[in-house]
Amino acid sequence: MPRSVIVTALRAAGCVFAEDEAQLLISTARTPADLAAMVDRRVAGLPLEHVLGWAEFCGLRITVDPGVFVPRRRTEFLARQAVVVALARRAAAPAAPADQAARVRPPTVVVDLCCGSGAVGAALVAALDRVELHAVDIGLAEVRCARRNVAAAGGQVYGGDLYEPLPATLRGRVDVLVASAPYVPTEAIDLLPPEARMHEPRVALDGGADGLDVVRRVIAEAPLWLAPDGCLLVEMSERQAPQALEAVARAGLIPRVAGSDELNATVVIGARPALRRGPDG
Repeated sequence: MPRSVIVTALRAAGCVFAEDEAQLLISTARTPADLAAMVDRRVAGLPLEHVLGWAEFCGLRITVDPGVFVPRRRTEFLARQAVVVALARRAAAPAAPADQAARVRPPTVVVDLCCGSGAVGAALVAALDRVELHAVDIGLAEVRCARRNVAAAGGQVYGGDLYEPLPATLRGRVDVLVASAPYVPTEAIDLLPPEARMHEPRVALDGGADGLDVVRRVIAEAPLWLAPDGCLLVEMSERQAPQALEAVARAGLIPRVAGSDELNATVVIGARPALRRGPDG
């Protein structure tokens, strides 16, 4: 199928970046028949990432199976903030003797809630050395997909509702807890692009009346799992941040917010206070 024919078909279907999409389809297809089928699926309205079978995220190629929530570019900001937090936490840790540092430094314990494809966890593993990753999603398709993306790095993926399936041994040990929880208000679901509304699981989008139902649950239980000085990072919209910051403070965490105008991204962060040292240190 000529590239010009593909571009014309994609433009007619409303694809804004038809030329770029055509090149991706051509480079991904294994055979001419495969390419024709991929073009048909894209023209029919399937998300490009579902057609390709992958999405680019933080420089990684993340497998995205049909029906699985597609990682958004704005969520790269969540991943980058988590890396910053993890590195700062490592830098603040007491130094071990030089000959023992590599041997005794424990891995950074990361929990990725509402992990979807596992993109955020995979990005953290790629950016940080020595990560113990635990990821959770309620969807079976998401769990299978996430395992494909993080298994090579030794990440564990659990199926279940938020913290419920996590090993109890993680309580009080989590250094970085990230969540890309659903935060779209229920009444706004119908306003989403058809690609999301029709081809992604509603449970990954619908955050309840104000969009914060799941986010509040994530925040409320976070202190049970965070290590002293550990951090919770949750993605949401800018207008939801004030309510989320209040919830973080009520949970006993130290709240702050980070944002990116470039990516139209907002992340609310809650730090568990560090243990106070006694008079003897």
